[in-house]
Amino acid sequence: MCEKPNNTGGDYIVVKALDNGVTIIGLTRGKDTKFHHSEKLDKGEIMVAQFTEHTSAIKIRGKVEVLTKNGKMRTDE
Repeated sequence: MCEKPNNTGGDYIVVKALDNGVTIIGLTRGKDTKFHHSEKLDKGEIMVAQFTEHTSAIKIRGKVEVLTKNGKMRTDE
């Protein structure tokens, strides 16, 4: 049986690109918020992202559908 490691972080979100060229940017925690990672998605691609001890926010540019534990939203709504 595989044990879940400690400090895996927080909630997950699922981002589905509805157009080509969607950008997802991870932002750091701490005194100064900085970009620490970015990804590009094309139409139909899905990314699962997690809030962690290093990631406090995720910025998304482009037309997407986002699924969270709180529900589903689209950037065009």
